[in-house]
Amino acid sequence: MATGISGAVCVKKILRLGVGLTVLALILAIAVWFLPANNETPVRVSIQQGDTISGLSRQWQADGWLPSSLLLRIQSRVLGMDHALRTGEFDVPPELNGMELLQFLATAQPVTYRLALIEGLTLNEALPAIAGAKHLIQDVDPLNPAAVAKLLGIEGNPEGWLYPDTYVYHSGDKASAIIRQAYERMQRQLDEAWQQRQKDLPYDSPYEALIMASIVEKETGVASERPVIAGVFIRRLQKNMRLETDPTVIYGLGPEFDGNLRKRHLQDRSNAYNTYRQKGLPPSPIALAGRAALDAALNPADGEALYFVARGDGSHYFSSTLEEHNKAVRKYQIYRRKEDYRSAPTEDQAESQAGGQ
Repeated sequence: MATGISGAVCVKKILRLGVGLTVLALILAIAVWFLPANNETPVRVSIQQGDTISGLSRQWQADGWLPSSLLLRIQSRVLGMDHALRTGEFDVPPELNGMELLQFLATAQPVTYRLALIEGLTLNEALPAIAGAKHLIQDVDPLNPAAVAKLLGIEGNPEGWLYPDTYVYHSGDKASAIIRQAYERMQRQLDEAWQQRQKDLPYDSPYEALIMASIVEKETGVASERPVIAGVFIRRLQKNMRLETDPTVIYGLGPEFDGNLRKRHLQDRSNAYNTYRQKGLPPSPIALAGRAALDAALNPADGEALYFVARGDGSHYFSSTLEEHNKAVRKYQIYRRKEDYRSAPTEDQAESQAGGQ
């Protein structure tokens, strides 16, 4: 009888021990299941197309901030989230447990980068910004305008066809996507501006308006003057006068331009962009034109001015006669900075050009 009682007590102890161990194991399992990561500050992780939790978790454990690769793999498989990953770069918050980490990776927005294409830059000046953008896949040679033209299906010079703006992208995005986006945005902006244009403008196509807008962009130092400058050039076209604008000459010179625009440059008839010798618009845009320049080219200010000269502070003095312009040149020319090229020929140049207009 005593033996039976002793056996029953032993069984109860074993059962109690088993229950205790089970509870302890359950507590440990719960603790491990919700074990936080080791990072005390955000950790930036990169997820590429085709990556899985199985592969990434091993790397993260090796990096020292994920306590258990095995646990995260088990959790991801239990929840069916092994492949539910967004690509890009992500800043993982500190000390997330496995469940929180998986939820974060499934819903978080990737880190964004910004790329600025600036108004007034030439294509050759703007493309290095794309080529040098970090974390952008260079799937096209952005330093080669011919490659850009081929990408966009443009015959000839692609100058002017990228809209100047700030473009947002993620790590792993392609350079070609940015270029196409800039091209499509310019098409939309030009089409909208063209639909809202004044009547009786001397343009045969939206492309000619884009050319004019690029000239206005290069000539403008004060934003409010864009429509006034556009008005000067449009009146000159309507009167069959040459545009006589320095930026077109400089564009045509390309690498030959060393910062000094010389008399021989203005007399060079072989330069198709020399608007001191060639009538009408140049063959292509000469820079990236923003929406304000497009609007100015298609909605110029009324007036009688046919000339303008830089005052030296970014603004211009506008004249309706050559005589008045020559006086303004004498007054303001000495204040012009060497690198600031605007349509302000010297008195001798203006007089020599007057007979050919």
